[in-house]
Amino acid sequence: MKFQAIKGVRDILPPDSALWNRVEQAAREVFGTFGFAEIRLPVFEPTELFARSVGQETDIVSKEMFSFWDPFDSRLPYAIGAEEGRHRGMIIESEEEYGALALGDKFQQLSLRPEATASVVRAYIEHGMQTLPGNVKLYYMGPMFRRERPQKGRYRQFYQIGAEVLGSSDAPGIDAEVIEMLLAFFERLNLKGAILNINSIGDKNCRPAYVELLRAELQTVRDQLGADSQRRIDTNPLRVLDSKLEHEQAIIEKLPRIADHLCAECRAHYDEVKRHLALRGITYQENWRLVRGLDYYMRTTFEITAPGLGSQNAVCGGGRYDGLVELLGGPATTKGIGFAIGTDRLVLSRQESGAGEVAGGLDVYLAWFGAAAQPAAVKLARRLRDAGFVVELPAVEMKFGKSLGLADRLKARHAVILGEDELAAGVVTVKRLSDGTQQKLTEQDLFSFLRESRASD
Repeated sequence: MKFQAIKGVRDILPPDSALWNRVEQAAREVFGTFGFAEIRLPVFEPTELFARSVGQETDIVSKEMFSFWDPFDSRLPYAIGAEEGRHRGMIIESEEEYGALALGDKFQQLSLRPEATASVVRAYIEHGMQTLPGNVKLYYMGPMFRRERPQKGRYRQFYQIGAEVLGSSDAPGIDAEVIEMLLAFFERLNLKGAILNINSIGDKNCRPAYVELLRAELQTVRDQLGADSQRRIDTNPLRVLDSKLEHEQAIIEKLPRIADHLCAECRAHYDEVKRHLALRGITYQENWRLVRGLDYYMRTTFEITAPGLGSQNAVCGGGRYDGLVELLGGPATTKGIGFAIGTDRLVLSRQESGAGEVAGGLDVYLAWFGAAAQPAAVKLARRLRDAGFVVELPAVEMKFGKSLGLADRLKARHAVILGEDELAAGVVTVKRLSDGTQQKLTEQDLFSFLRESRASD
């Protein structure tokens, strides 16, 4: 049997992995300057955490999560078959499978995380982080999982980089600063053509009335909508505004707009967000259809699109979720705002815009010849690596032509040649492989030469 990666997941190989590392390192550097610290989260959580936070009726919870019954649930009795399943790590597909053994208990269901905000909030509550001074600023990066049809830039195991601000303040300036940090990150990556879209979707005081108005309007055109939109009329009418079906666009354009139904407090908050964006010189587009797909969002929502991704061109989305901490059992006074970047889509956008090349690679191929040269080569390789250069040192002696040929295939910048003549003279021969020029240098001059060469690349 030939084993291959399952459809919808894939291996990230060199040199692409270098670009991924660069993207993730840029996030750490930029987010750190804004006072954010990294949190590392479990890959799976209780299913109920996502059902309660994301929303039971959302597509994510109702159709897209990878879920399973916990085979190590402590309530599973020690009975015939149960212990065997316990040792085998058996995944319980249904309560009925072990109904006779469970004696009426309900097993805990687990899910691979489809997103990370709920996990961050769970960790914030569990570890009492509300007692920390000021706002708690956290970022994360890692794989998420959704059971959906794979397509360009969208996978069943995908990756996100995200950030969350949790604290007692819902000041609009926080919203603007989070967006500023996000755009600074994209600027660091030299992402061209990124467009910021913003909106306000109100709060519990004004959004319910708008949702009912929207539902009523949608009912009048129900027979003109597709199956998904018809279902969403009953479950979450706001999601109809997300539709990408061409024949629904003209219908949606005539629907009531949330901006016309905001309460005074939400209107003031939205106006202040826009003022703070202007203070920072940030340009944006207002998009009344930007509602986000998760139930916990309120007031500010935002999305960034990038070129090279076709119709599904969103590379990042986020917004405010002031009631989520309370919903999950934390302090009612805690507010929150955050975003998630689709790392797969960000990397793809950079590659398709021609910005996917990453500086680096092999600085030196250290070719040594003769038994006496090997100890000197080993020591020189160590000193070069300590200085930060990437060095390839052959483990066995090779013929001159074969050794230089391998250096060329490895795309080394330089071949540093060390043989008996060089040892006797106290020098090395350095060959620039791009043009074939070579010179003899002392070790001290070699380090200076390599630094200057790297700086000029």
